[in-house]
Amino acid sequence: MRKFLKWFFPGLKVKRWLFLIAAGLFVLILGLTLLSDQHLFSRLEMTLRGVMKKLTGAEHETLIGLFFLLTGLFAVCLGMQKTIQSIITTLLPESEQKIIDILYNRHYLRRGPRVVVIGGGTGLSVLLRGLKKYTSNITAIVTVADDGGSSGQLRGEMGILPPGDIRNCLVALADRETLLEELLQFRFTDGSLEGHNLGNLFIAALTRITGRFEQAVKEMSRVLAVRGQVLPATLEDVTLYAELEDGTVVAGESRIGKCRGIKRVYIKPEDCKPLPEAVEAIAEADAVIIGPGSLYTSIMPNLLVQRLREAVKSSPAVKIYVCNIMTQPEETHGYTASRHVQALLDHFGPGLFDYVIVNKDEPSRKILQECQRKGYAFVKPDIKAIERMGLKVKTESLWDRETGLLHDGDKLARVILATILENKTTAEKLNFLDLYLLVDKIKGISRFS
Repeated sequence: MRKFLKWFFPGLKVKRWLFLIAAGLFVLILGLTLLSDQHLFSRLEMTLRGVMKKLTGAEHETLIGLFFLLTGLFAVCLGMQKTIQSIITTLLPESEQKIIDILYNRHYLRRGPRVVVIGGGTGLSVLLRGLKKYTSNITAIVTVADDGGSSGQLRGEMGILPPGDIRNCLVALADRETLLEELLQFRFTDGSLEGHNLGNLFIAALTRITGRFEQAVKEMSRVLAVRGQVLPATLEDVTLYAELEDGTVVAGESRIGKCRGIKRVYIKPEDCKPLPEAVEAIAEADAVIIGPGSLYTSIMPNLLVQRLREAVKSSPAVKIYVCNIMTQPEETHGYTASRHVQALLDHFGPGLFDYVIVNKDEPSRKILQECQRKGYAFVKPDIKAIERMGLKVKTESLWDRETGLLHDGDKLARVILATILENKTTAEKLNFLDLYLLVDKIKGISRFS
């Protein structure tokens, strides 16, 4: 009762509209009684008839009832509109105009396809930023093999899993304001915290508070209102190893990323277990996306978790590998698109994916020259070589116009959605996406070369 009475406290700008609704309901009911045989307000009805008879010389019962009915309906509608407007203005003082977007995000995005994305690094977060515009049923499964930078330092000093890639994915899927995202991505440049990222420290603190890394990630997801979920590939402390073509063995993700001529990679312990939630998400997915991201140090560490890999292979979902636009300076130096694919097949065999998405156009000469100075090179789209492996290829111009290094997340997400829809019935397509997405957003990219 006390909570109910709070609605009538001064300053809420709600009381007047609640009273208007109440008055409107009374007048509406009165109008209905005048138009029917029911007489709920007999004395009031007699008075109204008497007034109308004096004014017009007739009772006009039907006319009075219709007038009260329409007046009451108008008052109720106006009161409800103003009440909702007052509540929205109070809760979202800066964002009243975004209410349609908020309702859309909460309702329609829940109808989107269930997508699992496996990878790590910047490429994964770029894709997630694109996908979250079309579905909130996203599960990002992220590598925990990182041992460099702030993540590596926290891993070594606090004994927690590396938070960096997970933080990037959480921020990418966040439904909060830009300022909060910038705060969590802030990196200290001096003092005892030099090199540390505030978001990493936040996850480390939550891990200490909750006692579990995965619980810390869930709590941070709530803070950011994440669309979907972000899961580590495993909760075990794994180390990535690489055997080079000359027989040298290199330990540590940060060191492997600087090596050329990688023959194979593996993790220890080899029998590490994935999160049950990750396996369940893969089993229920409409699509499983592998990449984009560093081939040996971001993508493969996830697939080296045996039960995770087996779950992908046995999944009935549409399975897609997204090839990088640019090679890594050392890790994949000289790799074409087909060589990326062949490396995955050599490590894990067939069954991981049926489709390969490849960028078909080179960035501008200016961007290419800038990338080459940094050690990157354009991944040549040797489509025929991939098709000879028995895989279907989707090609589009997907590079980001600003960096040239990365995908345009929105374009890539639309190609993925179009690929998913190709494998669905008409009824399923309409069940996944509202008409606007289906017709407008997918239009123009449903045909691939």
